Amino acid sequence: MATFLYRLGRAAFRRRHLVALLWVALLALAGTGAALAPAATSSSFSIPGTEAQRAFDLLDERFPDAGADGATARVVFKAPGGQKMTDEANKAVVTQAVGELRSGSDKVADVSDPYRSQAVSRDGTTAYAQVSYKVNGMELTDADREALTEAGDQARKSGLTVEIGGDALQAVPETGSGEIVGVVIAALVLVITFGSLIAAGMPLVTALIGVGIGSSAITALAGALDLGSTTGILATMIGLAVGIDYALFIVSRYRAELAEGREKEEAAGRAVGTAGSAVVFAGLTVVIALTGLAVVNIPMLTKMGLAAAGTVAIAVLIALTLIPALLGYAGTWVHGRKARAKLAEDGSGADAKPNMGTRWARTVLRHPVAVLLAGVIGLGVIAVPAASLEVGLPDDGAQPTSTTQRRAYDLISEGFGPGANGPLMIVVEGGKESAEKATGQIKKVDGVAAVTPAMYNKAGDTAIVTVVPEDRPSSTETEELVHSIRDTNGDEVHVTGATAMNIDFSQKMNDALVPYLALVVGLAFLLLMVVFRSVLVPLKAALGFLLSVVAALGAVVAVFQWGWLGSVFGVEQTGPIMSMMPIFMIGVVFGLAMDYEVFLVTRMREAFVHGETPHEAVVTGFRHGARVVTAAAIIMIAVFAGFIGSSDQMVKMIGFGLAVAVFFDAFVVRMAIVPAVLALLGRAAWWLPRWLDRALPNVDVEGDSLRKHIESRSGEDERELVTAGGGGTGR
Repeated sequence: MATFLYRLGRAAFRRRHLVALLWVALLALAGTGAALAPAATSSSFSIPGTEAQRAFDLLDERFPDAGADGATARVVFKAPGGQKMTDEANKAVVTQAVGELRSGSDKVADVSDPYRSQAVSRDGTTAYAQVSYKVNGMELTDADREALTEAGDQARKSGLTVEIGGDALQAVPETGSGEIVGVVIAALVLVITFGSLIAAGMPLVTALIGVGIGSSAITALAGALDLGSTTGILATMIGLAVGIDYALFIVSRYRAELAEGREKEEAAGRAVGTAGSAVVFAGLTVVIALTGLAVVNIPMLTKMGLAAAGTVAIAVLIALTLIPALLGYAGTWVHGRKARAKLAEDGSGADAKPNMGTRWARTVLRHPVAVLLAGVIGLGVIAVPAASLEVGLPDDGAQPTSTTQRRAYDLISEGFGPGANGPLMIVVEGGKESAEKATGQIKKVDGVAAVTPAMYNKAGDTAIVTVVPEDRPSSTETEELVHSIRDTNGDEVHVTGATAMNIDFSQKMNDALVPYLALVVGLAFLLLMVVFRSVLVPLKAALGFLLSVVAALGAVVAVFQWGWLGSVFGVEQTGPIMSMMPIFMIGVVFGLAMDYEVFLVTRMREAFVHGETPHEAVVTGFRHGARVVTAAAIIMIAVFAGFIGSSDQMVKMIGFGLAVAVFFDAFVVRMAIVPAVLALLGRAAWWLPRWLDRALPNVDVEGDSLRKHIESRSGEDERELVTAGGGGTGR
């Protein structure tokens, strides 16, 4: 493979105009397809195999006009001091608002009148109107949301306090300047790392091209493949991350080849033949992690994973072809001014002074036990809170107090009790007798605040009963209530609704966590064993990844669940960790962790195979790879940390979790624990049983076949030169 990639790199370098034109044409084609494609809708969210999903399917069959899976909104009215919502003037305002809500959008299925649905608090100060839509929240347009907010604004003019909650009003999170700062930091890091604006710009430009092609293709195919409007989120995030990483590694290797005195085309070929091999296998590990999301058996996550895997494949192809093409334009300008001057002077840009990576590696090699213990114990302590991890889906109660959704949530809690924010929908199969029996049993269950009368379908064989819990929707008490209702009733009684769906979703994600980890780590272990021709190196890589992920989860729990340093990160409301967070973080961080592992250790493997001692090989790996890994990690930390400034709790949590996970994995595991373990293992690190060595395919990531190919080609060139000069006799 190394020889093929070497030839590919040289060909792309020579035919740079054609290669660049092809990628620009692909970007234009994908962009045109995305522009002409119909707007993506949010595919219906489903959780196959859960009781809540079976109940929703039953509702669609028995209550086709109920819009059970549609968006909802609650318009909450509170009377000013001394007044009540039952006053005639206030009733008139609410009645007018209900009329405006019904006529505001053709997607509205129904609007409940507070005075007919008994949605007025006991003290008479608070009331709410429930708006049900025919479509889910992602399919509502800005005009639909404006009609909703306009009705509230009109009611406010009368002096009432009006707030709006529910999933219909999905405001775009305010991220502030955090993401912009992250991009600026990324650019600065690249400039400092390479000392050249051209070299710094390549990773950013090529990563953006890859993400542009991937996200545009997803948009273009959304309608045909039912991808939904949220499918591209993971693809954009992971595509940008790996795109920068892969370009960084190849550009860095090209600079190293130039510094050793090689011609530009030869340097590009060698960079793609050696570093490109590492890029291919790093990309494969990421693809494994992303396609592995299918084991969760949630269609939305499966589509997100496959779309992101496609974007990673594009990033690999760009690194192998577009990067050497751009290097053909840049030439020696990938070096800074001083390095270019040195190249022109003596043909070498190498610096005789040991760089920071070399000095750090030698420090670790002198104190491997101390470094190993400090890294493992430190991450172990940070991981302790992960044992108390509670997962769930945050509701409006997790929103900042500055949002109307949070204020509506608080008004409902004050007027009707916290459970009114997440009522349970009970679907009872059978006639009136079955519904009355189920209602009687549910009233006896601990944690039930209220039970509404049953509503029957036209056939009279199915009923809907609404149950209001005593506690807030995301509490463990409400989760226990859902399980109690299911346990104390027969198979004809089903619990569903947004709260029950969230509980089932969280449970399914929790149950899938261990199988997902086993699949991803297991397949990656086999792949890395093929790459490194070792048993212990892949084992160390997998265990190090698990340690960094658990430590990151511990930090997330400490901040967002326990509230430690919550004020520093703007956490206004503690609660359970978003149920998608652990698997989402594993998928993204696993890809980046394996990038760092492959980039560092392949150079060590290459040096070891070519005759260096195990300690010398570690130093060589760090001399060539530490700077690029450090730069890549800082860039990713800056980009992810930019999301911490978001006003949305879930976005803030994702940004924090990914930033600390990358920090732990890159700087503690890969830069400290890995060299310490390799130092202690010595030659045993590269041990592989002979029978296994014969059984595994030889991918030659260390470039032996490439070296032989280059040597044989050089020999042929010399013979041709001798022949041209008269057979070497010359006299």
